[in-house]
Amino acid sequence: MRSTQEDNRRNAIAFYELMFNDCKPREAVEKYVGASYTQHNPHVADGKDSFIEYFERMAREYPGKSVTFKRTVAEGNLVVLHCHQVWPTDANKDWAGIDIFRFDAVGKIIEHWDVLQVVPAEARHENGMF
Repeated sequence: MRSTQEDNRRNAIAFYELMFNDCKPREAVEKYVGASYTQHNPHVADGKDSFIEYFERMAREYPGKSVTFKRTVAEGNLVVLHCHQVWPTDANKDWAGIDIFRFDAVGKIIEHWDVLQVVPAEARHENGMF
C-alpha cells in the first residue's frame, strides 16, 4: 500500500522519537527505515548500521538528550522536521535543527539531510529560533 504525506509525517516523528528520545536507534531503523539508508550528515557514516552505532554512542555519552518538534512540513516524498534538541550534558545545551527525510513508496525512510546550529544566548531580534 502506498504511503501518504501524512503517513510519512507521522513516521518521521515516530522514528525520531524512538531513535532520539527513547534511545532505541536499532528499533527505530528496523521499524521505519527502508532497504537502504543514505546519510548526508558529515558526522555519521552512510548506511543503517552506522546510524545505529552513532546514536547508540550518543545515548551513552549524552544521557537525558531530548528533542521537541516545533514544525513539520510534508511535500511529496519528503518530510521536514524543525526541531529543538536539548543536550543537557553538552557545553552547548540547546540546538535548533532542520531534518529532511526522503521516503520510499511504502513509507520507509531511505535518505536523510540535516542542519544544526547552537541556539545563541543573544540575537539581533526578539523572534527566537522557534
